[in-house]
Amino acid sequence: MSSTEASRVPGVSVVAKADAAQSSVTHNPYYERRWMALGVVVIAQIMILLDATVVNVALPTAQADLGFSDGNRQWVITAYVLAFGSLLPLGGRLADAYGRKTMFIVGLLGFAIASAVGGAAPNIGTLITARAVQGGFAAILAPAALSLITVIFTDLQELNKAFGIFGAVSGSAGAIGLLLGGLLTDYVSWRWCMYVNIVLAVVGIIGGLTLLHNSSEPDKPKLSVPSTVVGSAAIFGLVFGSAKAQTDGWGSAVTLTPLIAGVFLLVGFVVLQKVDRHPLIPLRVLADRNRGAAYLTLFLANAAVFAVFLFLTYYFQGVLGYSPITTGVAFLPLMVTVGVVATLTQGVLLQRLTMRVIVAAGLIASGAGAALLAQADAGSPYAAWVLPGLILIGTGIGSAAVVAVAVGQLGVEPRDAGTAGALNNVSQQLGSALGVALISTFVATATHQYLTHHGSTAVVGATVHGFTVGFWWAAGLFWAAAVVCGALIRGGTRLHHEARQPEPLDEIVSALI
Repeated sequence: MSSTEASRVPGVSVVAKADAAQSSVTHNPYYERRWMALGVVVIAQIMILLDATVVNVALPTAQADLGFSDGNRQWVITAYVLAFGSLLPLGGRLADAYGRKTMFIVGLLGFAIASAVGGAAPNIGTLITARAVQGGFAAILAPAALSLITVIFTDLQELNKAFGIFGAVSGSAGAIGLLLGGLLTDYVSWRWCMYVNIVLAVVGIIGGLTLLHNSSEPDKPKLSVPSTVVGSAAIFGLVFGSAKAQTDGWGSAVTLTPLIAGVFLLVGFVVLQKVDRHPLIPLRVLADRNRGAAYLTLFLANAAVFAVFLFLTYYFQGVLGYSPITTGVAFLPLMVTVGVVATLTQGVLLQRLTMRVIVAAGLIASGAGAALLAQADAGSPYAAWVLPGLILIGTGIGSAAVVAVAVGQLGVEPRDAGTAGALNNVSQQLGSALGVALISTFVATATHQYLTHHGSTAVVGATVHGFTVGFWWAAGLFWAAAVVCGALIRGGTRLHHEARQPEPLDEIVSALI
């Protein structure tokens, strides 16, 4: 029977494809070292996500050392997020066009050099520039790392485990960054919060050169300059406007102008993707109902979780009087929970429950954790409210984040794997930037109103009240993400199941392609 005839017989095509895949695996020299290759990818992911929080703890010490203002302090964080978020779509397409291994190595090398410059920075200008360059190379590295997993693991059960490991690292890396930042700042120097990336990058480069390879895709995409410019400008406007909202308010011209421009550019970008011969983000990647739901879920969930990290850090240090290292230790239960639950998810839950159930239940648990944090005040024992809140949030991240990231890559064509990885990261970056900016505004307003009603001496009470409002908003975002997931992810979807039936959303979005 010919392969064409076999493909028409139910069940035969599946067996034929499985046999072909197994034959391909047998002759793949990289197959035996696939788990070591995953370790290299995980190292890169740790470095990227670590850098999103490790600098936060070190900022007060760096500010005292370099003598910069509170206004400039924000840009040490914002410069990284701006470059990272704006260039992620381009980074994803570069991985698809020029090879994932190539872009992986380039990203690691550039990130290491920028980290060295930032660590040795003699002034705030150099530090901010180095952070922006870090973000740019992270935008090249992140989608390459995520898309490598989908081409390294051809067996779907192994892909399940790989995403479980990757998700566990992704979910806990932010909290690990807080702990590591405290350790380095207290016992070495704030500059080692930058230098530590060099060590990780060197290990990643050596491992990448040895264990990874560029897969040969017959239909490699080409880059479109108009799509690149418009897409990057749209994300830049949204992130920049959100950053300015934290210092200048949502009603100021410097906030509204980039936000409005970003929205219009984003609409124009979507239209451009329909007519561009070489779109930066092919709409076919978004047309799948599951992937669209995953990106929305990651957007909302990251808006909530990064707000929790930020305000809880302030609560520990500003209200409870914790040192940087004690603050990092206080986050340890969350990290442990994420690791345990992620392992349980990929080893047990994915075998018994659908992806929709796992993600929705995890997000509901995280929302409950944020709601518990909202009950803490200046005199609350850590074990009474904070600890159970962290455990619940860790439970949600360890299950929901692992699966949502996997859904965002599920079923994507090999030529679009880098783009799907970029969209996964764009969703998370935009979510964290916009979410922190929006919730920070509510926190500031609540704090101001409390001081107005209780007097200027009630600073601690006003601060706690503001954080309470922030935690409730985070809980609402977690629960909103659970609703989105429950409404959009197809019932019955499992990570090891490739079968796919048309859904109404697919038909609507397909009209755009």
